[in-house]
Amino acid sequence: MAEVTSTIGTPNPRQIHVRRARLACEVGPEAGQSWMVDRDVVQIGALDSGDVVLTDPTVSRRHAEIVRTSGGTLLRDLGSTNGTFVGPVKIREVYLAPDTRFKVGRTELVFTPDDTVIDVAPSAMDHFEGLVGSSMAMREVFGILERIAPTELTVLITGETGTGKELASRAVHIRSRRARGPFVVFDCGAAPDNLIESELFGHQRGAFTGAIEARPGVFELADGGTIFLDEVGELPLDLQPKLLRVLEQREVRRVGGTKTKAVDVRVVCATNRDLREEVEAGRFREDLYYRLAVVELTLPPLRSRVSDLPQLCQHLLKRADPGRKVLGVAPEVQAIFEAYHWPGNVRELNNVVERAIPFCRTDHITIDALPQGLRAAAESRRARGEAGPAAASSAGGGLTSPAEAASALGDLPFKDAKDQMIEAFEREYLLDLLERHQGNVSKAARAADMDRKSITRLMKKHGIVRPG
Repeated sequence: MAEVTSTIGTPNPRQIHVRRARLACEVGPEAGQSWMVDRDVVQIGALDSGDVVLTDPTVSRRHAEIVRTSGGTLLRDLGSTNGTFVGPVKIREVYLAPDTRFKVGRTELVFTPDDTVIDVAPSAMDHFEGLVGSSMAMREVFGILERIAPTELTVLITGETGTGKELASRAVHIRSRRARGPFVVFDCGAAPDNLIESELFGHQRGAFTGAIEARPGVFELADGGTIFLDEVGELPLDLQPKLLRVLEQREVRRVGGTKTKAVDVRVVCATNRDLREEVEAGRFREDLYYRLAVVELTLPPLRSRVSDLPQLCQHLLKRADPGRKVLGVAPEVQAIFEAYHWPGNVRELNNVVERAIPFCRTDHITIDALPQGLRAAAESRRARGEAGPAAASSAGGGLTSPAEAASALGDLPFKDAKDQMIEAFEREYLLDLLERHQGNVSKAARAADMDRKSITRLMKKHGIVRPG
């Protein structure tokens, strides 16, 4: 079974410990044959689509399965006709010790752990598909991605909002053997609770009010490729067992349907929540967490890799301005960028760069092209002779006082100045609120005594982070 015990983001991550196992047939038609298994769930039976296919006529089509759990490796009988035995004991489920012998029908198999330790060095590259950065933090991320992308391992990507979790998931897909298959994105935090099950697993006609025709879910759409479950920590507790069942059995049943359909998908998930904390609080199932966190990869926040800013700015400018009318960032703007705390991370930087391009009067982004929240504080300090990196550090908070804001906006008509003050206040309040709650929209909404949808609407309005 595949389990990775190392996590990027911890001190000196240099190895991934992958737990695999070998199944060898000692008695039966397949005697002498062995199978290396590194999936979370390994199905044993006569069914051609299984992982370990046996031709013994006493073996059921779906006879047994081996499942990786937080407590160890579990052998489970699937209601077979002739049973699963460990020694003389017929079992329903049992944890497997090394070199355990068991029988399915008349076939005897031996389970042997075959762990592998993969050494991971920082990548020599300063990019990985859509991700860029030459800092040690990012090159360590690239090193991990280079090793895990070609595998079938399930990946959980964590990190603050805007750090590039979807880009990382797409990179895993592009560098995998499934690259020619579909890449399907589902945002668990954006769909209404009453429609999530239908969106995930599909529905039959008439399954509920409004189901005027049968529709496949995202798991069916991703068959043969990769499914990216964004904000998986937002998945309602009552739906988590159903997702776990699909991951274990690799088949889906549409809402209102009676038949199941096999699906072959690789799962990559993302969250800005601490799922271990969610498990301890009872809001996320432990068994689902261990199923998803086979590899847990943490993307660093932008403020911890400031040295990547020049490269990131160039990358974002090339993408947003293919005509290359804007070639770079002025030194004084670079100083502001380096001092800013970027609670919205790379997504916020991208928004700032994209919004600045139409306002550039030269071939570089200058202060007067920046959004009001960054520009007002910088201009007020420059007017008082405090310009430079030291002053720019205050620009991270945007408008730092009403007096500074009034000084910066005093030449405008009252209504325009008032509107800009409100806009700047909303943006800076949200940035600070999200930073204090690690980008978790639900927690931020509770702390601000606001509806979650109001928070996401304002976030979208100010281009801070993607809603959901």
